[in-house]
Amino acid sequence: MSKFTTVLWDVGGVLLTNGWDHNERKEVFDAFEFFDDRDEFERRHAIENDPWERGAINFDQYLERTLFYRPRPFSQASMKKAIADQSILLEDSAMPLLEKLHARGKLVMGQLNNESRELNDIRLERFGLKRFLSVFFCSGYVGLRKPDPAIYRLGYEVLQKDPQEIVFIDDREKNVQEAAALGLHGIRYTGSAALEAEFAQLELL
Repeated sequence: MSKFTTVLWDVGGVLLTNGWDHNERKEVFDAFEFFDDRDEFERRHAIENDPWERGAINFDQYLERTLFYRPRPFSQASMKKAIADQSILLEDSAMPLLEKLHARGKLVMGQLNNESRELNDIRLERFGLKRFLSVFFCSGYVGLRKPDPAIYRLGYEVLQKDPQEIVFIDDREKNVQEAAALGLHGIRYTGSAALEAEFAQLELL
């Protein structure tokens, strides 16, 4: 019988594509033929992304500060939709494993991810993640971002779990390392087959 009671999932890069990373930004800006001010956007994004993902500013404020500080030939509403539409199922998604663990009914499962409140809400709804997850430690809700150790501590303290009971899955090594430093069993996601093998070894499947 596994000693683990809880699995906390990153979302972008594990279940879905990233919400608004550099690849998604390039895709959207190419489609909008937005070329001239990209360097300035990226400079502003580097400043505003952290408060946006911590819930200190909302989606509209983020766009006004990074992009719509001057008139554009496209609307803010069309840009918001294009950003939201970048969220799709990851090509080698761990979603089937999420569903399989949920079907067993033996584990608490939740998300622990960096995402703005608005994009996270869209992703939870669009991909039906609330059917499988029962706790939501999203940076946009809790005001903390990985790899800050405080977000992992918040997770196990709110859940009233010992860190050693928790499996944490993320595609970024730094995030996994910080979780492991606090006692969680960190797994870096490199693909569904490797994760399934890890789950078998941990007696989760």
